Amino acid sequence: MRLTKILRGLLAGGVTLVVLCGCVVNPVTGKNEISLIPAAQELAIGEQNYLPMQQSQGGVQALDPALNAYVSDIGQKIAAVSDRDLPYEFVVLNNSVPNAWALPGGKIAINRGLLTEMRSEAELASVLGHEVIHAAAKHSARQMQRGMLLQALVIGTAVVTNDSDYGALAAGAANIGAQLLTQAYSREAEREADAYGIDYMVRAGYNPQGAVDLQRTFLRLAQEAGRSQGPSLTASHPPSSERLALNEAKAQSLGKNGFTGNDTFAAAMRTLSAAQPAFDAYDAGRKALANGDARTAATKAREAIRREPREASFYGLLGDAAVVDKKLGDAVTHYSKALERDRNFFYYFLQRGLAREQLGYLDVAESDLVTSLQLFETAPAYNGLGKIAERQGNTERAKELYARAGNSDTQAGNAARSALLRLDLPDNPSRYLRARTALDSQGQLLIAVDNPNAQTIGSVVVRIRYIDSEGRTRQIERRVPSAIAAGTSRTLATGLGPFANTNQYAVSVVGARLTN
Repeated sequence: MRLTKILRGLLAGGVTLVVLCGCVVNPVTGKNEISLIPAAQELAIGEQNYLPMQQSQGGVQALDPALNAYVSDIGQKIAAVSDRDLPYEFVVLNNSVPNAWALPGGKIAINRGLLTEMRSEAELASVLGHEVIHAAAKHSARQMQRGMLLQALVIGTAVVTNDSDYGALAAGAANIGAQLLTQAYSREAEREADAYGIDYMVRAGYNPQGAVDLQRTFLRLAQEAGRSQGPSLTASHPPSSERLALNEAKAQSLGKNGFTGNDTFAAAMRTLSAAQPAFDAYDAGRKALANGDARTAATKAREAIRREPREASFYGLLGDAAVVDKKLGDAVTHYSKALERDRNFFYYFLQRGLAREQLGYLDVAESDLVTSLQLFETAPAYNGLGKIAERQGNTERAKELYARAGNSDTQAGNAARSALLRLDLPDNPSRYLRARTALDSQGQLLIAVDNPNAQTIGSVVVRIRYIDSEGRTRQIERRVPSAIAAGTSRTLATGLGPFANTNQYAVSVVGARLTN
């Protein structure tokens, strides 16, 4: 991954970068700060991670496109008064978790679940102003620098966010954005985002009381019982009575003038507000499915559809329940209905493609899976395409696809690694088995073969090239007498020797097969 290489380079040359980048003036606070992340890299990180992060957390909400435009308009009003010129973007994600986030470079998202907790446009302006400050004041870049300087970690190797059901499907190492979103900002960064965010919303014409009301909402959310829905804004932006008091003092000093927009916000939220009971049923269905109760999940999905038949995710849940019940034909129908309503979310293409592959409809399955990858790269999609290639007799292509899926530490990744091992082991046994050598007390050659794989491997053959007592080069093959269980080793006494040093022999694994 190119960004990972960039960050490795930054880490490896950290001392040099301190000299080269030195101190720069923060455009928001006016403070001198060390900057290890060049502005061009901030922009690249935000640009390359923005769309994957959207897909991993539910995709852009499609039930009410006008709401997306409304939120973007408010965000651009805030961006227009920012002290830092960035390519700011704002999206609404179809996610019930009350959250908002900013990537480096001004890429900002707010969840449907947070919008439904608000009551005014001023509160929305407060959230967006807070996130604009995180981007403008380089808070995410500061998090990355702190990792480089204090922990010697390369950002980009962390696990994906758990904000949704979808992030854990990602192929390979998680992206940088996911790592940043799981880290809480420092107290200093949060205070800056609060204080300067209020300045921004006031500059844009909004009543600063919205920031006070919002902070009270955060405290309420943090105090609610049963917070089992995963990380939310109160996890990455921890609220406190201190922050509420500071917001109140700041708002008091600025006066309670400016636009509040209760009515305009209510009008913009009319569709989502009316659909909230349907989303509540959907969330209950998702929880039931996670607990293995497909029947309840399907019931809740149908309830949600009765309340709001235009929402794609409800049909997606119905499809997922049908997959659990092994009703793959029904699942295809449900995913197709989801796609009739939203073709910009990877998950429905992925799930329909996987169901079609199992049903044997390989051409249309392949098309679905390829489309899903264009939206978001996942291990299940690569694994499914690997199965299709194998069934079509394209073994080399299947190996490539299984290898891509196998980069992921997921169920699909594990399945892909097993499939790759099955296909590639006979041709390249030395890739999967390690031969170690030693000499016994009489100088006789011993060979230990390690099997680090998750499956038992048998018919293991080693090739030994050695120099005999007369100085001639010889080659023989020996079979390991028994299968090697997963994660274990077998030692073979060759009877060759005595040898004085390792220069007299070389050993390689040349044959192996999976046991049935």
